Amino acid sequence: MATERFTFPANFLWGTATAAHQVEGGNVNCDYWVLEHTPGSPFVEPSGDACDQYHRYADDIAMLARLGFNAYRFSIEWARVEPEPGEFSRAALDHYRRVLACCHEHKITPVVTFHHFTSPRWVAGDGGWENQKTAERFARYCERTAAHLGDLIGVACTLNEANLGAYQYLVGSLPLKLDPSRLPWLTDAARRIGADPNRFAPFLMCDQMKARDVMLEAHRLAAAALKSSRGKFPVGICLALGDLQAVPGGEARRDHIKAECQDIFYEAARGDDFIGVQTYTRNRISADGTLPPEPGVETTMMRYEFWPEALEAT
Repeated sequence: MATERFTFPANFLWGTATAAHQVEGGNVNCDYWVLEHTPGSPFVEPSGDACDQYHRYADDIAMLARLGFNAYRFSIEWARVEPEPGEFSRAALDHYRRVLACCHEHKITPVVTFHHFTSPRWVAGDGGWENQKTAERFARYCERTAAHLGDLIGVACTLNEANLGAYQYLVGSLPLKLDPSRLPWLTDAARRIGADPNRFAPFLMCDQMKARDVMLEAHRLAAAALKSSRGKFPVGICLALGDLQAVPGGEARRDHIKAECQDIFYEAARGDDFIGVQTYTRNRISADGTLPPEPGVETTMMRYEFWPEALEAT
């Protein structure tokens, strides 16, 4: 019996991905740098030099090409590009232009993410992702960055996992908001940058439903800015999509979660060129909440259920 072969189209993109703060090193102007250097925070260790991709990007991109990839998704660090409100760094923009050019030299399509969790200190200290002004500020940063780099961008993602906070709150993995009065390290981190602890709101550490709404507006404004910018490239948003499964009696709760952290983002992405799907596991939803992994089921190092079938479902 002949074995049927499945082949991907010639223009299919096979890639890998990084986040700037996790690999570049020395990202001193961002909110997470402050958080991870504050005693008592949940960060196990500071990022420090990371793997120094800020200086070693050419070696890394060459390695990707040798491994057979033809796409590389990476993020541009807002805190480097706009370290103070309205002050844009030509040096940082030129750096990212060299990174993009290096991708093209190796025939790798650069997939650029404009926000991957980290924000400038001044953004987080002025209401962060609870503040509607952040949406406008983010769009301004995207517009200025694309004006400098747009002719070299292959694909653009506005926000990475923009629905993650709302999703984790609704399935019970995060509180609605961290309370600075009960978390001395969070208060200390705010004071280290001269911010009111009640207005210090990094992504994933603020009111998750307020952040959801600001993220939706930020995507809308940023997508429009990128579409009208220098260069022609697909624009979309990346979402964290779990396989939401209702056990008997949990259908209404599951549908509520889907509506609030998935469907609302699908609607916001209606005019986009793509939706980025990032999926890790399933969540079993009962009438009373989210159930833990079943006994004996394999789990990951992050303690969620190993469930590769989530990709098919999402």
